[in-house]
Amino acid sequence: MKKGIVILFAAALGLAACNNYKKGPGGLSYIIHKDGGGTKIKEGDIVKLNFIQKSEKDSVMFNTWDMEQPQVFPVAKKVYAGDMNDVLTLFGEGDSATFKLDLDTMAARSGQPKPQGTKDKYIVFTVKVEKVLAKAAGEADSTFQKKAREFFEKDYKASIEKKKGAEAGKIKKYIADNNLKTTTTASGLQYVISKPGDAVKPVLGDTMMVNYTGKLTTKKSDGKDNVFDTSDEKVAKETGKFHAMAQYGPRPITLGRAIPGFDEGLQLIGKGGKITLIIPSNLAYGEGGMPQGGISPFSPLVFEVELTDIKKPVAAPATVPGATVTPVTPAPTVKK
Repeated sequence: MKKGIVILFAAALGLAACNNYKKGPGGLSYIIHKDGGGTKIKEGDIVKLNFIQKSEKDSVMFNTWDMEQPQVFPVAKKVYAGDMNDVLTLFGEGDSATFKLDLDTMAARSGQPKPQGTKDKYIVFTVKVEKVLAKAAGEADSTFQKKAREFFEKDYKASIEKKKGAEAGKIKKYIADNNLKTTTTASGLQYVISKPGDAVKPVLGDTMMVNYTGKLTTKKSDGKDNVFDTSDEKVAKETGKFHAMAQYGPRPITLGRAIPGFDEGLQLIGKGGKITLIIPSNLAYGEGGMPQGGISPFSPLVFEVELTDIKKPVAAPATVPGATVTPVTPAPTVKK
């Protein structure tokens, strides 16, 4: 865990324990952990934030530190006193704070219902204001927008280069921390086979039934594994990735339609086999990452996989001479 995050969490926990929240409009409560002394944010500014979004019961919903990807967005006009845009005007560049937004007030003032099934009164954010780009007095909107675009494009490119440069070290550290003795393929995939399974291995076009857990090589801010997807219901619940509509247990994946590192790795074991895959980003989601899945650019991935079954493609029925065959459009396959 990074030192800055440790300090921020310690401050948040210590002050929260004292219930030292200040009251604001619209049911808002907040604590400023660190005052960076900067000019306060105002409507129209563009800000770069790291933040943790939690439920009232302390369940983490979103964490930019875990994703290694701070968020950039313009501060809009407030809809009501105490809303998200309004609370940001309490802070400046370099500040860190925790604030609670009242969900009942949010629903009543915004016209948007509370999240279905929630009994929480608040949604809780712990934030650090990394950068504020403010419009100068008299500055034309077009000039400010161009300046902001150029600044954050440069900032993003620098962040990407940093992630790219750190990738090899992340892989090396993960292997060392877990005392793994890996084998490396020509593509750069590293793996450990804990159980080889049957002699027959899957080939392109086969449907594999797999149990798996996918995670990043870096730990979460709380020191736990940074899991982004799993077919194991117990793991999903333990890591906050459980979805009531998801089907848990072995999942079908057609060989040749997953990310390259996953496809390559599954061809190394047979039915009943188990393998750990350490996949470099060029065999996973590369420079673009998969932000919606919590995977930032140049992120190496780890998969713990069990191959429970191999299903061969069903042969097409023979065509009867003179018969009319109606073509069927196959359902689209979602690339894993």
